[in-house]
Amino acid sequence: MPLPSAQRRGGRPLFEALMHRQSQREFSPQALTPQQLADVLWAAAGINRLDLGGRTAPSAMNSQEVEVYAAMATGLYRYDPAAHALLRVAAADVRRVTGYQDFVDTAPLDLVYVADHARMKLVPAAQREAFAFAAAGAMAQNVYLCGASQGPAAVIRAWFDHRALADAMGLGADHQLLLAQTVGLPAAPT
Repeated sequence: MPLPSAQRRGGRPLFEALMHRQSQREFSPQALTPQQLADVLWAAAGINRLDLGGRTAPSAMNSQEVEVYAAMATGLYRYDPAAHALLRVAAADVRRVTGYQDFVDTAPLDLVYVADHARMKLVPAAQREAFAFAAAGAMAQNVYLCGASQGPAAVIRAWFDHRALADAMGLGADHQLLLAQTVGLPAAPT
């Protein structure tokens, strides 16, 4: 699924976005627009320096070990930064296993951050997990700031059934689930 080019201009200035950054736990079931989806994914892991293949978030020794998966009603996708596209991994809606909280079933998007430890050959084995969590945290913060700047809300989560989610995603032995992040438009006040 190709995505529109990410908007790289506009939105709130950085310090204003930092003032508005917050975790949201009530989401509208309304799907994000293709542009909002493209912007969120690019903020998380997009390429911002074409000549180097550099990303919007740092990674140890440029391993780029953290992959971003998008769980939506239409299926599970892996974000391909080089193509700026979503690649379908499964046709099933796996949002219900991305967390124990009620809102994960109805929010339009759950991002899942997964470390591929096979990409970290230059990093000592004892440090790989910590480095991957640091990279995923930076990616998740980029999503928060994208939302605070342009509209979608988010909440990061670490409370989920790791085995059930790994099975639903078909992850291999070198893959480690790190974090999930629900993204969507804030629910209308009642």
